[in-house]
Parts: sequence; structure tokens; C-alpha cells
Amino acid sequence: MHETLRGVDADRLERSCSRRPDSIRFGTGALGLERAEVYLSTCAFEPHRHDTYAIGITAAGVQTFRYRGTRRICLPGQMHVLHADETHDGAAGTDDGFGYRILYLAPELVRRALDGGPLPFVADPVQKATPTTRRIASLLTDIDEPVSDLARVDIAATVADTLRILSGRRDHHDATIDITAVELVREYLAAHAHEQTPASTLEQLAGADRFTLARHFRRAYGTSPDRYRTLRRLALARRAIESGQPLAHAAAGAGFADQSHMTRQFKRAYGLTPAHWAAITV
Repeated sequence: MHETLRGVDADRLERSCSRRPDSIRFGTGALGLERAEVYLSTCAFEPHRHDTYAIGITAAGVQTFRYRGTRRICLPGQMHVLHADETHDGAAGTDDGFGYRILYLAPELVRRALDGGPLPFVADPVQKATPTTRRIASLLTDIDEPVSDLARVDIAATVADTLRILSGRRDHHDATIDITAVELVREYLAAHAHEQTPASTLEQLAGADRFTLARHFRRAYGTSPDRYRTLRRLALARRAIESGQPLAHAAAGAGFADQSHMTRQFKRAYGLTPAHWAAITV
């Protein structure tokens, strides 16, 4: 999917060479989903457009871009929402440059997460930090995190719900929870935490589509199925570490992609690295 930032012809970038090098680093992605971390100071993107939603959080500096005929400013902590096939450019608003993290998501994933309904349109492309936008920011905390099938579902549902809210469209999903379905899913994930369970397995188990399950699960347990599984994996890893197993073995046995994957998640959940945890646990 590198028709996003990488798809802009290098010859169409205006460059100078006097400041910190500009950089574009892509993280892990999945079908229809891509994440990147960008710093720009000496480069400016000329007008271009993507075939995906482009939703980013400015991390530092001042970002400026022209979109739908108006020059926009996006400050640190603010979110920008660019719709598919909308022409825009991009540059630093000051000499200090700017950085941002961004998520590219195929419109078809958003439409599926909205049960096939029309795509929502967010009129204001720059949004201040709110509980709604912070859910998007959380998706960009670690762009190197592997994107499992369940994580891909959660990302699509989160983006779809965020776009719907920001567009002012009412939620057509009722607030009830299918307790039987989500409890079946929770029990299955707890028992099979080390496995790479696809979303289709949970759909068959619960008799509901994956996006409905993701919403109901969050309402019932305050987190996504993917995050719930991660926490169960961390519990498995903790027990293995506390029993003296090498960290690499603990990571593999708990279902993590590798030791570094486990370390990032472990520190995020417990505030310590697995090695430090092992050293001080008695």
C-alpha cells in the first residue's frame, strides 16, 4: 500500500539539505491498513491524493496543509482526517519542522465496519484532542506492533465509529449487549490466548459478525477482543518468567511474535520490562 506517502514521486518533493533529515518510516500493517511515522522540515508534499482514509496525529511542530480549498493548521495533539480521493499537500508551518504518526485505512474496511452503510464525511479535517480522537491516537502508540486479524477488526471498528461521531451521524447500533455471545468469545480467548485465533472463528462461535462482536465486547468488558487476548498472553508469560523460563521461551509459549513484541506489551501493561520483572520477583 505504499501508494500513500511513498507513492508521491520523489521528483515532486521540494528539498533543501540544511536541517535534520526528513524521514518516513512505515510500521507493520495488514491488508487495507498501513501506519507510518513522519518527520518533515526540508521537504514539502505537492498536491496529491490517496485512495484511502489518512488519519494522523501531529506529534511535534506545526503541520500545515491545503484541503478542499482552505489552508489548515494542525498542532501537537490534534488529529487530521483526510478522506479518500481528496487532494491535499503538506508542509511544516514553521522552520522547526513537524512530526506526525498516521494511519491509512481502506474505505471498504470502514464501510464493512458500518454494516455496509454510506461512508461518513468529517467536515472539519482538524480535530482537537478529545476522548473520541484519543482512541485513534491509541492505535498509533506503537506502529511496529504486529496487526493480528482481531487487531485489524478493532482498528477498523474504532476508525468507523470515530468518523461517524465526528460526522454528526447518529449510531444506528443499539446499546444492548449480547452477553451470551461475548461471554463465549471471552472464554474462548482466555482458553486459547497463545493461539492466532482469526476473527472468523469468533464469528462462528458467537453467531455474530466480527464488527458487532468488537463493539459488544468493548461495551461488556471495556476493552477489545484483541487487547483482552494480549492481557491473557501476558499472564501466561508472567507465570513462565516467574518459574524461571528464559524470556524467549516465555514469549513463544505465550503466543507473542518474538521477545521484543512481548517486552513492549509487558512494559506497557506492568511498567517494567520482563527482565526487570524477573530480577525483582521473589
